[in-house]
Amino acid sequence: MSETAPKSTSLNQRAFKAGIFYIACQLLVRGITFLMTPVFTRLMSQEQFNAFKIFESWLQIFAPVMSLCLWRSVERAKYDVREKFPAFVSSVQTLSYLSITCFFVVFWLFRDTVGPLFAMDDFMLLIAFLYTYAHTSIFYMQRREKQLMRYRSSTTLTIATVIPATLLSVLLVVLGRRSGHADALVTLRIAGYYIPMILGGFTVAILMLVQGKQLISRSYWRYALSFSLPLIPEVLSIQIMNQADRIMVTYMTGSIPGSIFQLATTVSYIIWILEDSVWNAWLPWMYEKLSRGEGRDIQGSWSVLMHGFGVISWALVLFAPEIILILGGKKYGDAIYLIAPMVTGTLFRFYSYSYTAIQNYHKKTKFVACSTVSVMLLNVLLNYAGIRLFGYRAAAYTTAFSYLVLLVIQAIMEKRLTGEQIIPLKKTLLTSCAYFLLCCATMLAFRVPFVGRFLAALAASPVLLRYFLPRMREILRLLKAGRKK
Repeated sequence: MSETAPKSTSLNQRAFKAGIFYIACQLLVRGITFLMTPVFTRLMSQEQFNAFKIFESWLQIFAPVMSLCLWRSVERAKYDVREKFPAFVSSVQTLSYLSITCFFVVFWLFRDTVGPLFAMDDFMLLIAFLYTYAHTSIFYMQRREKQLMRYRSSTTLTIATVIPATLLSVLLVVLGRRSGHADALVTLRIAGYYIPMILGGFTVAILMLVQGKQLISRSYWRYALSFSLPLIPEVLSIQIMNQADRIMVTYMTGSIPGSIFQLATTVSYIIWILEDSVWNAWLPWMYEKLSRGEGRDIQGSWSVLMHGFGVISWALVLFAPEIILILGGKKYGDAIYLIAPMVTGTLFRFYSYSYTAIQNYHKKTKFVACSTVSVMLLNVLLNYAGIRLFGYRAAAYTTAFSYLVLLVIQAIMEKRLTGEQIIPLKKTLLTSCAYFLLCCATMLAFRVPFVGRFLAALAASPVLLRYFLPRMREILRLLKAGRKK
């Protein structure tokens, strides 16, 4: 056997073992937040539920932009700085903190203008910035650990913050209702959830500084800035695409349609949790393969992921009436008609990751940003026109279409910039369209009782098992071989 084969097998074993551990823990931790949704939809009014989700949406935009996206350089820096990797992470974190501080000073000085613009009072604005600092450190730690294929420390920290934060937020909301402070439930939920997260994030910041032993490094700062600055438009555009439909629905149609849209988005969050966990576990293996010149090995495993998440998307649509009833009750019933476009839009975004990741690996970040900004602008325009002409449901379809356009553009850019296309675009497009049509057609079955839809899923099981079981056996074989070593 060649020397390359044992190395490749060892990499697969490490990646699979670390990845499965990471995925299982992330699903446990992040699933807790999702499982609390039925609690909050019943404790809070639709207006309050929507107000919290809007606050959450702004935070998703603040963190990547104000930190200058410098944490994105961590994944590639591992292959350039090698043994100085921890020092790189700790020093670049400092630069992100300096950037956030500049934003904070400006926002706080003009908070009387900025606050109403983002629907935040002084307390919410302060929490937003403290969380931006803390979440940025968590970004750095997660990317450092996943590139080293180590997940225990980051997962332990996540468990130690997310579980107490979730439970405390529920407790404060319950106490607020019982003590006659029903009008303060949004503030109580924000305080209960984000203060523990802030404390955890600052603990991470100190740990990484101690471990890296590097506060300032001009050379690392230059490297991070040259890699990450072109990505700011891309990250901002992605976050705008992720959040714009929710924000626009609220401002254009009101809090009640906004709350229905938010709950449907929470369902698409189920598959996003899975996709994000798998992607973060899978990306280090992909980069290692590329660094070894073994890019051809990527396509097979990626096909399994594409179909795996396609099937999960279909299952979410098939049982959307029951999921919505559990999460929000009858008052959120209209959300069932948003699930199909939302979960397939999330699916299209996941499919596009393979093309952007390869461009990032080759440091073609500015081209990634240009295409993403263009699609973001298209998405905002389509959202506006769609909501005006057809109502708030249209925003789910326009966003899904925009993600499909992004997928196509990124695939074309990968081919032009790198001279190769590891995942063929034609295959990805056919898979995307097939699952979109399947999910949309499944909405016709909403009038069928649960038992009938369950039997349909059961009938599809033999076909799915025939495809997935052989591939799962191969994964288990690698894991078993890894344990014997």
